[in-house]
Amino acid sequence: MTASGDLQGIGFGYRPRAAYATDPARSRGRFYAEPESPTRTPFQRDRDRIIHSTAFRRLKHKTQVFIAHEGDHYRTRLTHSIEVAQIARALARALECDEDLAEAVALVHDFGHTPFGHTGEDALNEKMARWGGFDHNAQSLRVVTRLERRYAEFDGLNLSWETLEGLVKHNGPLTDAEGNGLDGPVPQPIRDYNELDNLELAKFAGVEAQCAAIADDIAYNAHDIDDGLRSGLLTLDMLHEVPLTAGLLATVQSRYPHLDPARTGHEIVRRQITAMVEDVIVTSRGRLAGLNPQRVEDVRAAFAPCVVFSEQMAADEKKLKGFLYANLYRSPAVMQVRAHAEQVVADLFDAYYADPRQMPEGWREGLDRAEERIRARSVADFLAGMTDTYALKEHKRLFDHTPELV
Repeated sequence: MTASGDLQGIGFGYRPRAAYATDPARSRGRFYAEPESPTRTPFQRDRDRIIHSTAFRRLKHKTQVFIAHEGDHYRTRLTHSIEVAQIARALARALECDEDLAEAVALVHDFGHTPFGHTGEDALNEKMARWGGFDHNAQSLRVVTRLERRYAEFDGLNLSWETLEGLVKHNGPLTDAEGNGLDGPVPQPIRDYNELDNLELAKFAGVEAQCAAIADDIAYNAHDIDDGLRSGLLTLDMLHEVPLTAGLLATVQSRYPHLDPARTGHEIVRRQITAMVEDVIVTSRGRLAGLNPQRVEDVRAAFAPCVVFSEQMAADEKKLKGFLYANLYRSPAVMQVRAHAEQVVADLFDAYYADPRQMPEGWREGLDRAEERIRARSVADFLAGMTDTYALKEHKRLFDHTPELV
């Protein structure tokens, strides 16, 4: 790994302002040594590599909640990632840290998601149980360190240490100080990479990655309400059940008593995002002032995250999630699609594992002679990279009957 060294003038002189921010001039560098860019910071360069990757483009046709054929206006993994990045930048700007790093982590955080959202992940995790399971966060790391093949001198995107740290640990530490997993065993792909390049799994990531993590929560909580209203699975009246949305709905209806339902829904969503973002900014500034970190290492060594909701907002957000699970994610209509999507993913895994020759060139070579673990992981890599539409196309090619995802 090469350190960035003195990057005087890099990125047109940009520097984050807070002492605890991740300074691009002091990046720990990249796994493979590369000359630095004269016009971009390491984190700006990471952001650009992420955007230009194949994995980023594939997010356009990967499910968020509603599958692609249900309508062009529903969120996909791509639009969700862009929305997360916008919120992450806003938080990073307010907290005076590196916006580009926050944006890079936000844009890359869903690279490892399978077709059909969490449904596909659950199915693939079950199929991979004998070989360490499947975890979308670990798969994101595999994508950017191994599976993207764009550069002459290395596999992956060769992102900076800080972006990889943020990708792996944006939701918090993965182990205790002794290396024991905090939420069960650390996924094997993360352990394998960590042996090569220590990502300090027992510590928090920097403020920028924490901004990306909470931006993810803010984005999907608000936009799943938007998509739920559009689908008809949620109604405005149902939003009275949740303290956060009930207050917003009352405000909008009082101020605009004759507003049509569609615009009323949009007003609620934008006000919800604003309320949650402003709550995080005020709460996090207070927490950072109390901790008084003088460098990013102080943030990593803290005993709790620095970028958080207030206690009241955290309680409201928990109730909102419960409402969405009960009325949207676990609704009969969505659950029916989930069952069919699980079958598609499970069938494809079984077919490719039994006969790797069914996979394209570049994926199948040598797998018929490979040990079970390597064959299974390669099949999982191929399957996880699929879009919803490609998975359905492959299922129709290999099987006489493909479930209708309606």
